[in-house]
Amino acid sequence: MNNFIKQYRIYIIVLILLILVAVVYNIWNNNRKLDLAECISKQATFYGASWCPNCLAQKELFGAGASRLVYVECSMDIKQPQEKICADQKIEKYPTWIFADGSRVTGVMYLESLAKKTGCEY
Repeated sequence: MNNFIKQYRIYIIVLILLILVAVVYNIWNNNRKLDLAECISKQATFYGASWCPNCLAQKELFGAGASRLVYVECSMDIKQPQEKICADQKIEKYPTWIFADGSRVTGVMYLESLAKKTGCEY
């Protein structure tokens, strides 16, 4: 019985350590996404629509950092769409990223690709 209790304690300790590692990693990764979004916001604009599943997927990649992106809502489904800005920029597909150098990419971009394109650290 004594060996069983020792093994049980070891399993509990290992489980607690794994949980702590997961929590620390999650916090670290979220901070990386926040920092990346902050940097990208100085280098690119994200154009999308509220009804667009790919735009939602793009935002989800950033997690809480999505709120730090420069985002232009092109959908007329909301109260104050920015459709004139979207029309002036000739946005035809969502999501569209327009970068400081004038280049553009349509479709969901992975964080690593955005970091490389903008020169941001990730």
